[in-house]
Amino acid sequence: MQQPAILSTPCWTLTDGHAGNVRQARALAGALGVDSTDWTLQPRAPWRWWAPRRLAGDTQAFGPEFSRALIAPPSLAIGCGRQSALATRLLRERGSFSVQILDPRVDPSNWDLVIAPEHDGLHGPNVITLDGSLHPVDASWLSSARDAFASMQPADGPLLALLVGGDSAHARLDVAALDAIAEPLLDWSASERGRVWATASRRTSPAVRARLRERFGQAPHRVWDSTGDGPNPYAGLLAWADRIVCTADSVNMLSEACATDAPVYVAGIDALQGRPRRFVDRLLAIGRIRPLKDLATSFAFTPLRETPRVAKEVRSRLMVAGRYRE
Repeated sequence: MQQPAILSTPCWTLTDGHAGNVRQARALAGALGVDSTDWTLQPRAPWRWWAPRRLAGDTQAFGPEFSRALIAPPSLAIGCGRQSALATRLLRERGSFSVQILDPRVDPSNWDLVIAPEHDGLHGPNVITLDGSLHPVDASWLSSARDAFASMQPADGPLLALLVGGDSAHARLDVAALDAIAEPLLDWSASERGRVWATASRRTSPAVRARLRERFGQAPHRVWDSTGDGPNPYAGLLAWADRIVCTADSVNMLSEACATDAPVYVAGIDALQGRPRRFVDRLLAIGRIRPLKDLATSFAFTPLRETPRVAKEVRSRLMVAGRYRE
């Protein structure tokens, strides 16, 4: 079957530039099979504080370039995050089919579609829910990552990928928490003659980064925590890992880990609160993850890949609206 295509070519993704939001918006555009122009929005005051609520003069909220661009809106606008939600509202008024990712915290009827994690509890006739977040990780993506990081292929025992996040509104990750994660991983390594390769996120504190190097900075283990360590091996870790250990604080990171072919073990569940805790509880309920204490135990699972399902639903809504054709 021929790849579906947007009838009117332009598609814009609109975000605040935060990596997690950019990744979700681009993942949906990619799953729809459309080329997109990516906008990084920097709203001015007072819209920065009030978005996505409407205020007088809000066509100027994102500066003169975006204001001029509104004259020729795209057929499809995909936004992710609160700041972009004002932009997708403005574009909908000008004829764009407006898709907003993440709960905009106002009435979802202001958009053609809203895509929100199930753990946010948002529902409505134009709301599509999913477990976790949108991302590009699927069989093809993993195959490409294995090719790109062929040197990471395990040769001397199993490879464990440690994905380390950081403090958030719902979790804390300090040196003591990192030490509690390190002990069972080092025990596993000694027992299985395996390697622990770790990567830190932008939210990982300097103290935790330093401790990560102390615990896993010597061969056969490795740590990546800055551009000075060479290309970020995150994709290679997801593709080649025999096991993945992930801190509980990041829904995006957990979603991508759970889309791989490796069993996922989560650290810090007991201290996690709020909406991310509901997501982790869901993953436990469907058997996709296990707590870190079960690291020595293998288990059967099905990779969690929600992006294709969501894209199929978005595509069907676009077809009904006359914006998509087979």
